[in-house]
Amino acid sequence: MNIELGPLKPDPSMLALGLAQFFLLMWALGFHLLPRVERVRAQRWDATEGRAERAEAVRAEAEATRDAALQEIGAARHEAARIRQEYAEQGTAAIAAARAEGLRDRDLLLAAGHARIAADRAEAATRLRRDVGGLAVTLAGRVVGEPVHAVAAERRTVDRFFETH
Repeated sequence: MNIELGPLKPDPSMLALGLAQFFLLMWALGFHLLPRVERVRAQRWDATEGRAERAEAVRAEAEATRDAALQEIGAARHEAARIRQEYAEQGTAAIAAARAEGLRDRDLLLAAGHARIAADRAEAATRLRRDVGGLAVTLAGRVVGEPVHAVAAERRTVDRFFETH
């Protein structure tokens, strides 16, 4: 190797020794000092900016949890309103059904009562005619002075009277 360096002609042995010391220094820096410096720098970053980032991450997670809880609460309120509405409709339907059943029962009772009254009226009219007819025949016998039962039964006078009136 023939390099012309002018007045700077280094001694090759000194150059080799300087390079060896340089690489030894670089090795010592690279394996011992720089990892320590990097570790201290990382600790300082973690103590300052790392905490801020973790706090921001925790805050973001808390906001996400709060938003999820608010959404759940909103969904629960919506579900509760839907259930209330559903039961209100069911209550209204039950009241309407009970009212319809009550009206139907009332109509049945009224119809049964009217039928009973009509039957009692017919029975009373029949009894009244029989009793009035018997009393009329008895009264006629007292007025005439002799029994008219046989004549009235034979001629059916009382029945004909009630049929015309």
